[in-house]
Amino acid sequence: MLTSTTRVMLVVALLVCASVAVAFRRRQNAQGGRGGRISGPKLAWLLYAVFLWFIVCPLVALDASVPMEARVVLGAFAVSMWLRGAAELYMLYVSRNWRPPYGVGHDLGCIALVGAGLAYTGEKWAGVLDGRDVWALALVGLVLVSLGVEVAYAALFHQAVEGRTTGEDGVWFADAEQERFRRINRLTLAFNVPLYGALAAWLVMGMR
Repeated sequence: MLTSTTRVMLVVALLVCASVAVAFRRRQNAQGGRGGRISGPKLAWLLYAVFLWFIVCPLVALDASVPMEARVVLGAFAVSMWLRGAAELYMLYVSRNWRPPYGVGHDLGCIALVGAGLAYTGEKWAGVLDGRDVWALALVGLVLVSLGVEVAYAALFHQAVEGRTTGEDGVWFADAEQERFRRINRLTLAFNVPLYGALAAWLVMGMR
């Protein structure tokens, strides 16, 4: 379903993201990086979210073989997420005033944005759908599910750290050893399995 160029770019991007994730965890956990130590399940979720939101969605939106209506929805979401990413990195590493409610607000805004995009292109999805349409719509659905999961994670994390995510000693990641993060880590691990499975199945279908 995807063009050969997009397929190659997705594979390369996945390998790069996985390598960066491994190096990032090593640096965070061995050198006491800013934001605290990060657990395995949370690293896996971070890799998943970055790859899906920042890589998959824009690449699919730029692929001419994908239905235009899906490209519009995914493209709008990708632009919003890249703007959020730039703002979040600045607030984490420069101004040091990032708070999970900011992310929750943006996630909810993205859900509304995607929902509005689906409504705007509703005539397409209300008709007879072929395999390509279903495949593209599945990606949009996966994006919505992942955003909902992230809202829950952010709310639980904000509660666990009691809002202490700002300043020099702000905590941004869930550690594997601390009791306050055990519930979050167990929940993240439980959700990682079906989310990764769904994304893998979608990618396999797209590579045909």
